[in-house]
Amino acid sequence: MSGHNKWSKIKRLKGKNDAEKSKVFGKLVRVISIEAKRSLGNTDSPALRSAIEKAREANVPNDNILRALKKANETGDLESITYEAYGPGGSAIIIEALTASRNKAAQEIKFILSKHSLSLAGIGSATWAFDKKEGEWIPKTTIALTPEDGEKLTLLLDELEANDEVQEVFTNAE
Repeated sequence: MSGHNKWSKIKRLKGKNDAEKSKVFGKLVRVISIEAKRSLGNTDSPALRSAIEKAREANVPNDNILRALKKANETGDLESITYEAYGPGGSAIIIEALTASRNKAAQEIKFILSKHSLSLAGIGSATWAFDKKEGEWIPKTTIALTPEDGEKLTLLLDELEANDEVQEVFTNAE
């Protein structure tokens, strides 16, 4: 059984390294596909070009990059959806999502909100507190939050923005 232990150590080390690489590659490929969707597959777009360069620096195989670009082009019928909710301290939240699956996006956003003991609000229930100018929601009125509510809102916003489908999140909290 000479050498058996050596191979076990190598196998574990290789498995650990491969798992780390896979995690990094997955994140970079996801960024490429998001940027490809935003730029409608235009590889001359600065954001997409930057994402591809970062992936190449991390030694992501060209096949993976091309697959991400192809996948983004196939899902051409992306839909823009606006969700509304009320956050901690009564702050209004507007969530803009870009998705190919309306049901999936709704469920993911509902799940994130429910983890923070919140739920989606009805249409128009939060947008009254904002004006839409040049594609951005600008608050008409702002709400002061306690430090506790501010921390809760920050955690919620971070989790929403980490979701792939969510493009932007707006709030009227100070």
